[in-house]
Amino acid sequence: MTYLLASSFPGQPAGERFRQMVEKKEIFRLPGAHNGMASLQARAAGFDGLYLSGAAMTASMGLPDLGIITVDEVAFFIRQIVRASGLPLLVDGDTGYGEALNVMHMVRTFEEAGAGAVHIEDQLLPKKCGHLNDKKLANPQEMAAKIAAASRARRHLYLIARTDAAASEGMDGAVARAKLYMEAGADAIFPEALTSAEMFREFAARMPGVPLLANMTEFGRTPFFTAPEFEDMGYSMVIWPVSSLRAANKAQEKLYATLTQDGSTEAMLPEMQTRAELYDMIGLNEFEELDASLVKSVVPTLE
Repeated sequence: MTYLLASSFPGQPAGERFRQMVEKKEIFRLPGAHNGMASLQARAAGFDGLYLSGAAMTASMGLPDLGIITVDEVAFFIRQIVRASGLPLLVDGDTGYGEALNVMHMVRTFEEAGAGAVHIEDQLLPKKCGHLNDKKLANPQEMAAKIAAASRARRHLYLIARTDAAASEGMDGAVARAKLYMEAGADAIFPEALTSAEMFREFAARMPGVPLLANMTEFGRTPFFTAPEFEDMGYSMVIWPVSSLRAANKAQEKLYATLTQDGSTEAMLPEMQTRAELYDMIGLNEFEELDASLVKSVVPTLE
């Protein structure tokens, strides 16, 4: 039920709701949702939180994930997802869109748009997907300053520091950075692009008591693990960042190929969301009932 229809849309700040979900015993499952419709479908499937991936956002705009888009463009995605689903949303904050003051601006903008959490990474621009090679890392102290700035700017936003250091600085470097980022004010750590169960377990063992986020992206450097397996390895959160976009893109590719070949979409009907299913998902009838209950003609009376 969207924010227009909800009689009691969540009044508690999204950051507080996100924190409560992280602190539960079971792992917090955060599927990627690249737009409002995806967020509705994820909620209908039973998820309690969502993830907005920078890679999915930019790809949906026809752009590569190189830190090109702006804070305001991301805020547009945040608003539509939060308004549609009402779920606490973790947002990919890339490198923070600049230095300390820019990071503070990002945090305030995302929080005002409705985000529940953000993660900031220790790459330099132009940043890359965490599972690609030749990533350039920021100085640890400079990244810690960004985390401190984000912590100072937030009201309730849950703050996750991502480190991409495992690939170039090894486990010792990644752990040292993670500890520094926690001291600077992070609530949790996201160790990116770990390549084995042994690495996930070692990182968790060396960060006792710290909430950790695992990234289960497809076609990357991390082998497939289930949410319970990540939980068993010591992780509090898991994201599937681009899965919804990958599935949607593949379906659209098949649709356009069929239309080119057949000159018709009829062969694709079994794979389409029906009109009734679409209207049910977006709550068309409820919107119409709301409109009818509010917009009634008032006939003036003559005295």
